[in-house]
Amino acid sequence: MKIKLLFFSLIVTVQLSAQNYENIHKKAIFVDTHNDFLTQTMEKGFVFDTDLKGKTHSDLNRMKKGGVDVQFFSVWSDGDQLNPYAFAHRQIDSLDAVIKRNPDKIVKVGNSKELQKVIKQHKIAALIGLEGGHQFENDLDKMEALYNRGVRYITLTWNNSTPWATSASDETNPEGVMNSEGKKGLTAFGKEVVKKMNALGIMVDISHVGEQTFYDVIATTKKPVIASHSSVYTLCPHKRNLKDDQIKAVAKNGGVIQINFNSGFIDPSVEPRETAFLEKHKAEIDSIVKTGMLSYHAEESMYRKYAEESFELRAPFDWVIQHIEYVINLVGVDYVGIGSDFDGIYQPPKQLDDVTDYSKITKVLVEKGYSEKDIYKILGANLLRVLKANESQ
Repeated sequence: MKIKLLFFSLIVTVQLSAQNYENIHKKAIFVDTHNDFLTQTMEKGFVFDTDLKGKTHSDLNRMKKGGVDVQFFSVWSDGDQLNPYAFAHRQIDSLDAVIKRNPDKIVKVGNSKELQKVIKQHKIAALIGLEGGHQFENDLDKMEALYNRGVRYITLTWNNSTPWATSASDETNPEGVMNSEGKKGLTAFGKEVVKKMNALGIMVDISHVGEQTFYDVIATTKKPVIASHSSVYTLCPHKRNLKDDQIKAVAKNGGVIQINFNSGFIDPSVEPRETAFLEKHKAEIDSIVKTGMLSYHAEESMYRKYAEESFELRAPFDWVIQHIEYVINLVGVDYVGIGSDFDGIYQPPKQLDDVTDYSKITKVLVEKGYSEKDIYKILGANLLRVLKANESQ
């Protein structure tokens, strides 16, 4: 009899735990600061308000199913893009078209007040992050025009440096380019960029930037910064990740670090295994590139073709939690959030297959004993605090 009672009690406890995390996830304002779906539209013609399960990490209905309340859509182009400013506007046009067709599901917002109103209507609040400062073409008027179209953060550099800011890729490369003043970091104009962003209410995003650029930003900005999609260097020593002193500097600044899901940025064993995987299939990749396909699309096709093989390259789910908890243990729970990089990465961690899986993070946080208040902070409240602090007064 005692065994039966114990078994029954265990079942009830598990059921209550499941209900608890699902309710917490539903009540939280879930914010993802980095989704690259617009690139999928530009490069592959995928339409966000169609069923794309098995093709992308995201679509509108799956995003709603996953409990996403606030989504920053990344506007991206690499450093070789011709007329990047015009290309940025085309991406925003594609998002605006989706929003126009689905006013009952998604609305573009410009500030915290509008955002809260849309969430109360059970719709997704859409904002834009400009991934790469080269897209406003060294013209502050063009930056302001992009702000007027919904851009609320700018990643100062992508992997390519700008004339006024050096990237992590270039700063860690002995042959990497310097800024227009012949050194690493922000130039005088780069500091004007940061000040203009502060004045407009655009969050300064330090993901992708080099360390010198990072510290120049911290010394220049009067508002809290974000890392829209970066993880922890101590756990995974990748040039895109933040070292402990940088994490402490973000916390002191009042900013927030949004943890990236890319397996190679969270699990240090992944990158060498991915390199071996791509080398194994190099001949096939080269033959595809000769047909005119871009190299990174050819590489992506290998992950899809050899699905079982590539699945084993994915980081264990626990690595995401480890990065979240590392930031919490180092500087506190007020300085961490989620910046998935869905649809901009090949290999998310296992169990995080797409945007419907976000509640799995909530479930683990509940099981680890985090309070509802702290879980709300991690899932979105920290980012919303920084967004509000950046809004022009």
